[in-house]
Amino acid sequence: MKLSTRRTEDSTHFPFFLLWNIKSASNFVCSRILSSRRLKSQTKHIAYQHNSLKMLGHQNLHTVGLLLLLSISSWAINFGILKGDVGLQEGNVRLVGTGISSAGRVEVYHDGKWGTVCDDNWDMTEAKVVCRQLKFPGARSVVVGKDYGPVSGPIWLDEIHCNGTENYLVRCSIKRWGETDCTHKEDVGIVCEPMGTNQSFGDSLHPLDHTIYLSDHLGQIFDKGEACDFNILVQSPTQNQQNISEKRVFTQVCTHKIIMSQFPSFNSTQENTNVSFDISVPCQPYFTSFIRYIYTRKIDVNFSSALCLHWMAAEFGVMQLMTDVGRLFSKILSEDTSFHTQVQMYSYALETGDVALEEECLQYLAWNFQNLTTSPAWTSLSVELLKSLIIRSDLVVPDEYFVLQSVESFIMEQVKSITLETQAELLRYVRFPMIQAEKLYENVSSSPLYNSHKNLYNEGIMQALEFNVFFLTTLTKNSKFNKENADFHPRIYTADPWSTKIYMIPNESLRYQHFHREYNHYSHHGYFETSLISTPVHSSLMFKDKTVNWNADVLQSQTECSNKGVRCDTVPVARLASQNNNPSNSHTGKILYRNRLVVMCEGLYICQVLGFKSELIPVAMNGTQVVECPCPGGHYVYKFVVRPVYE
Repeated sequence: MKLSTRRTEDSTHFPFFLLWNIKSASNFVCSRILSSRRLKSQTKHIAYQHNSLKMLGHQNLHTVGLLLLLSISSWAINFGILKGDVGLQEGNVRLVGTGISSAGRVEVYHDGKWGTVCDDNWDMTEAKVVCRQLKFPGARSVVVGKDYGPVSGPIWLDEIHCNGTENYLVRCSIKRWGETDCTHKEDVGIVCEPMGTNQSFGDSLHPLDHTIYLSDHLGQIFDKGEACDFNILVQSPTQNQQNISEKRVFTQVCTHKIIMSQFPSFNSTQENTNVSFDISVPCQPYFTSFIRYIYTRKIDVNFSSALCLHWMAAEFGVMQLMTDVGRLFSKILSEDTSFHTQVQMYSYALETGDVALEEECLQYLAWNFQNLTTSPAWTSLSVELLKSLIIRSDLVVPDEYFVLQSVESFIMEQVKSITLETQAELLRYVRFPMIQAEKLYENVSSSPLYNSHKNLYNEGIMQALEFNVFFLTTLTKNSKFNKENADFHPRIYTADPWSTKIYMIPNESLRYQHFHREYNHYSHHGYFETSLISTPVHSSLMFKDKTVNWNADVLQSQTECSNKGVRCDTVPVARLASQNNNPSNSHTGKILYRNRLVVMCEGLYICQVLGFKSELIPVAMNGTQVVECPCPGGHYVYKFVVRPVYE
């Protein structure tokens, strides 16, 4: 049978805690110091319990298994119990910057380094979770805007949401690691209730948490394959080259009901001792590692195994693994320049209902839409995928006319399989008012689709002309005009005059190109330029002769920030600053700028798009900030994009 039922993952992870009072702990430590023979005796006792497990077989397995784990946990206690120093683990938290353990800046350990948490959406609910994870009785307050001293790591988390019942901060709802628009000035701090609050001295509890060892011990139990009471048979159908006969490849995995019962999809009920599942041939080699993960919560993932592990996690309801493997996809999306992998991942996300992966794929394809249109995968795109892309405002393209040409090209290549209604639906996603009036008027009538959709094109031309020859105050008098309509908002246009590039090359020996260069400089991080560009105040023809001058540069030290007359909470930062006042007024309509920083790797693919807060935004370098797609060699291209919109 093939299982399709999905369940929510049980959050139970066998967290064994030993809680002693002061007197009991003192007696225990003293007895351990005074009698080394007892330690040997206890070791023999553990060995005896292990041998007993073999003798008992399946009878009372749950009870014996629990005793074994408790014995292992007890054996792991050492004389540094009050220090609690058992090594850094993924998701650890700490409070720093005050000199006391119960208050300070919140930092979380991820991917081998400590990083901070932005204060967006942070309140006492999240503070209580952190204090609980650190074994404090409760939380007193949230601290915002306090300077806790220098920070060397990235901002790991932003817009986190907890229910208040979680035991670990990483169990809360979080965005992708490192995705933030905050600066370190917005790092959150908290104050926890100190140990022993509202407790008498004699009754204070001191938790001893040795779950750090539990994963390895459970892995050993799985690897030994002893005292199993639940066998999983995996079968994968294969066909010979002539597709005449079918063969089946089998794999049997020995497991324990007490472990597998965490996930109902395995059907490890009391009466069941054997189950079988159909797994595709490419995924079968990873099934044993997948089951071992259920024991240990550890697994190594690479490009070959990622999709299979994600599918199995979704199929059997192991939601945490599914989510974390999904986050890894962003690191491999750029590896296939044909775009077939990215398109396949999107289809897979739709099939499995993985909304996060679906958005990950759409975002990458939208950012790299220009490359997609020239790739082998372009002609095989589904109409629904193309719709999902051209409706987005984070589509990175030279201009809107490029979008129109791309849609027309797609339709012409599949004209026999796309109905006129579907063609019209695709064309309506083109933002005609964003196309230059001259280009629109001169070229649209020559479109190969014009005769089939004459009314649609003429309506778009009229809409564009009105937007370009009237100020906002006049447009708003028309009841049919809605400035919130996406047609009147720009995407991310990279053609002249709306953008400029700055190269970051870490090797001094490498040469670099210059775009609109005013001057350039070198620091210990690499080469950078400062660019000066001039753009119209707005894309409307009414502002054709009114311009805004912009300085685009990357500031890498506080000295450089001071020289520019700006305050930088962290460095390096990208800066896009206007040199003259905005000439818009109540008559023309107030104009705002939603500028973007497009980060490219080697100038080949876009790995991140960031929104400016004011005129500054932190950028990636030397691990101080985080980029979605790490770039080999650190050869980034920063593309500054000006985006005017009516308020």
